[in-house]
Parts: sequence; C-alpha cells; structure tokens
Amino acid sequence: MSYAPLLDELRGLRWPARRRVPGVLPGAHPARLRGPGGEFSEYRAYRQGDDPRRLDWRLLARSDRAYVRLADDHALLPTVCVVDASLSMAYPDAETVRGDAGRLRAPQVRTKWQAACALAVGLAGVAHAAGDPVGLVVGGRAGDGRDMPRVLAPRSRRGVVLELARALDATTPAAAGGLAALMARVPGGVGTRVVLIGDFLDDDPGAARRAAAAHVAGGGEVYAVHVVAAEEVEPPPGLRVAVDPEDARVRRAMDAGARAEYAARFAEWRLELARAWRGAGAAYALVRTDEPAGRVVRRVVQGATGDGAAA
Repeated sequence: MSYAPLLDELRGLRWPARRRVPGVLPGAHPARLRGPGGEFSEYRAYRQGDDPRRLDWRLLARSDRAYVRLADDHALLPTVCVVDASLSMAYPDAETVRGDAGRLRAPQVRTKWQAACALAVGLAGVAHAAGDPVGLVVGGRAGDGRDMPRVLAPRSRRGVVLELARALDATTPAAAGGLAALMARVPGGVGTRVVLIGDFLDDDPGAARRAAAAHVAGGGEVYAVHVVAAEEVEPPPGLRVAVDPEDARVRRAMDAGARAEYAARFAEWRLELARAWRGAGAAYALVRTDEPAGRVVRRVVQGATGDGAAA
C-alpha cells in the first residue's frame, strides 16, 4: 500500500502533547521540569540548595536580592502505535457487501485493517515530523505464517515511518491476543504516547482500559482510535445473514426487526465504549472506514474526536 500521498497531505501538521511530558531529551513538547536552559519563563527567589549557576547576577547587582531564572524546557515524546490485527479487523470482505443482484455495493471495499494501517502510518508520520521517536506494536500473523506480535522500539532516525509501514503491510489479521496483551509489550517507558487503533471487539475490553489508565497515571498519554466499518453502521441492503468475522458458526438472520435491534444496540455500545475510554483517561476518537485517513488524522491530533454513536 502506498502511503506517500497521505504523508504529503499531512505535511506541516503538529501534534501537541496533552500535558507536560516527563522526557529529558530536547524536543518540541513542554516538559515537566524547568531548568536554566530553554525559553525564559520567570524568576524565583533563591532557595538553599539551588544551583548557584542559575542565579541572575545582574539582577542581584541591581536589587541586592538573589533570584534564579526558570525556563520552560521542551522534550521529546516517544509515540507508539498499538494496532489490533485480530481477525475481525479483516471485515468486511467482498461477500459481506454483495447486494441482491450479486454485485458489490461499491467498487472498492475498505477493511478496518486497511483503515487502521493508514491511520497508524499517518499519525506516526506527524509525530516523527516533530522529531519524536515513533514505534509500533502489532498483533496478527506475519507473512511467513508466524503469530505476532511484532514490536518496533521508538526511533527518530530517518526512514522509521517507512519501516513501520512495511511491518504493517507484512501483517495479516488473525486470531490473536487482546489489546491489553499488546499494551504490555509497549516499549519506551511510562512517559510514552500510546495510540491504540482497533475495533475494540476484545474478549476482555476492561483489561485494556485498566492498562491504559495505569499508563496515564504514570505520566503517559493514551489515544483510543476506534475503527468501525461503514458496513457495520449501515449493513448492506442485500445482507440476509450476519456472520461473526471471528467465528463463522455464529450467524443471525437480518430481517427488518433484527436490523433495528442491531442498530440500537450497536449505537448504545459505541456510546458506552466512548465513556469508558474517556473515564480511563484516554482521548477517544471514532473512525469510519469510509472517512478519508487524512481527515481522521487531523481530527485525532487536533482533539476533534466526535460522538461515540454518531458515526
């Protein structure tokens, strides 16, 4: 898959940290610690134990009072995309969207996995452009049939976004561990920005949220990017039987009554999910597969996340 047009579209976009970061390496984000370097912020009266090198000697000479100069330091914010590659992310396939006439409803069917890959590359590209190290944790199955996850530690070197994109392109959605297991593999420490991208159809969604809450409490950031297929929100008119993408034995007839019940429950679930993730301290964004990736990336980094049910 070619991501060059997407990265070109996002050129110049900035992704500010949600709060001061605990990092120590110089970067683009306001840091928690303030010191003698960086951009001047304010004076503070000298206290016993302060480094004498931070004294403003000119002010001392004029006022006969000892003050130290404080400055707002800036630091790097390592960013790791955690991408769900469970089997449900391969939805929909061509059979799902066939109508009564046996033709595809649209010439191109975009799966949740394809949308997730584009978002991961786009967000990584924006972070990397600011000098932040970017990394990846992805589940699923590798091209040689081995089960994942694959972990790429955060790097700021040139070409790291392309390396991340290649890792995603070499991955096939398959039955795998949940998001909590993937979060446990996140490198970079507590002061990391973690971006969870998936459909959140997890066997134990509470475990992932607890892990996210712990990460936020430790000083990190968590973004929960919830990918839903347009066909999940509006099932194709010709669909007569709904089949669970991860267990083909689970089937349900889709008559008019079932469609109405499904639509109501799916909307309610999305609202509950949005509240739960925000309650865990994460920034939540709902994404449809028919929304352009560039627009979604801008929504995420600018904080315009949308409503959990209005997809």
